[in-house]
Amino acid sequence: MFLDSHLLPRWLEVLLTEKFYNACIIHEEAKKNEKNVYCLDCCISLCPHCLSPHRSHRLLQIRRYVYNDVIRLDDAAKLIDCAFVQSYTTNSAKVVFLHQRPQTRNFRGSGNFCGTCDRSLQDPYLFCSLSCKIDYLLRTKGGVSKYLFDCKFLSLPEAGLDDGLMTPDTVLEPAGSSRTSSGSGGNGGVDCRTLACTATTEIVRKKRSNLSSYRPECRPVYSPVSEISASLMNRRKGTPQRAPLY
Repeated sequence: MFLDSHLLPRWLEVLLTEKFYNACIIHEEAKKNEKNVYCLDCCISLCPHCLSPHRSHRLLQIRRYVYNDVIRLDDAAKLIDCAFVQSYTTNSAKVVFLHQRPQTRNFRGSGNFCGTCDRSLQDPYLFCSLSCKIDYLLRTKGGVSKYLFDCKFLSLPEAGLDDGLMTPDTVLEPAGSSRTSSGSGGNGGVDCRTLACTATTEIVRKKRSNLSSYRPECRPVYSPVSEISASLMNRRKGTPQRAPLY
């Protein structure tokens, strides 16, 4: 995936390229020294022992789910418009993937697919990760400024940092399930026992019209939701196949 750094703010460029969960060189001998916090003001990754000088800065905890970096949807939605990005519910929290993930299969049949990497998605989502949506916006809209929020304050959980490791022990559910938490801006979520699960799972499709109710608490003056949806939906439309009537 190609992301033009010249069209991204510095904090977002570094967030999408930084390597998290590596051991902190400064606190190499300390326990729990994985760098799982990102400082938006300094544009660096931090371990829990590095936090003191950054307590007044905007801090974002990066979590790991099935060896992939994820961010809580509530945190991500304060920074960028997350409409159409598929979310998952795990450990009672909704998360979105930060990066595009490797494809598990090359087959592409009918259904819903990521607008950047063609990964199979649940309706009504159009992107499998934040980086896929950002890549799409850079390619088709020429930038992301209209989709970013002016976030003045972003703090770590009041309960303090956890280890950031999210256990894949929940069951796949349709978006909008009663088990999904509120506060996601109407995105819904998908519970997943494991992203590599091969068991057959029944998914209830939602009408795309439900997505029109998406309204983040803080949104840019320009509302591009329908524009993205129409663009990708037109690309996917084909001749409907109907069974003969007898």
